[in-house]
Amino acid sequence: MATGRSYEAAIKPLIKAGLTCPIICLNGAQIHRKNGEIIRNISLNKEACQKIELACTSESSYFEIFTSAGGFSVNRDAFIHILVDVMKAHYPDVETNVIKEKVQQRFQDEMIQTVDDFDDIFNNNDIEVYKFLTFSLEEDALQRIREQLEGERDINITSSGHMNLEFNHRDANKGAALAFYSSIQGIELEDVMAIGDHFNDYSMLEVAGFSVAMENAAPGIKEVCDFTTKKNSEHGVAFAIEEVLQGRIKKMVR
Repeated sequence: MATGRSYEAAIKPLIKAGLTCPIICLNGAQIHRKNGEIIRNISLNKEACQKIELACTSESSYFEIFTSAGGFSVNRDAFIHILVDVMKAHYPDVETNVIKEKVQQRFQDEMIQTVDDFDDIFNNNDIEVYKFLTFSLEEDALQRIREQLEGERDINITSSGHMNLEFNHRDANKGAALAFYSSIQGIELEDVMAIGDHFNDYSMLEVAGFSVAMENAAPGIKEVCDFTTKKNSEHGVAFAIEEVLQGRIKKMVR
């Protein structure tokens, strides 16, 4: 599994399904072996953290940080309000209280804690910061945040949805993590298939020998992939794997 989520959140659906596998998490900042052992750890330095915090607060954008001590935010209510509004726009027939319950469940899945001051974390030498995640209903605000930080050589900026931005160390991306793990397993990238749906998957889809986009993937992701499978609600991952193993789809010539 390769995900932007924390290890704690990523492992829950695997446990529910009775599966165990290596996990690339936090967009490649960490790699865990099948038994949970961490074999790769790439964190942001203090200066980068402060620059990201300043850019997000300058646009009054809600954000969270994911660290070796768990996830943190300063204003949980702001995020709940934002995400409830977004979900209501997508699912107008679902009752607000049902949507709010699902949003609040996310804080339990990601184990998000609240703090008064992020500097207490940035200045703690025992805590490593792996990822920032910021949300906004205003695309222009997200673009302005991106523009403030695009010139920072130690910061990688990506997104897992139209209403968010994600920030990691420049070497913490899914593509680099996939290449690292494939190498220690003795597997050539040409023999690797990757499946994704948004731009935090881009680096992984770019390095894999065979790349697959979900039917519900962002258009820009479909353009760089060899094949588009079915939607996630239609078992698109299983369909893609079966099609490849049966030799019914081949890598396109770019």
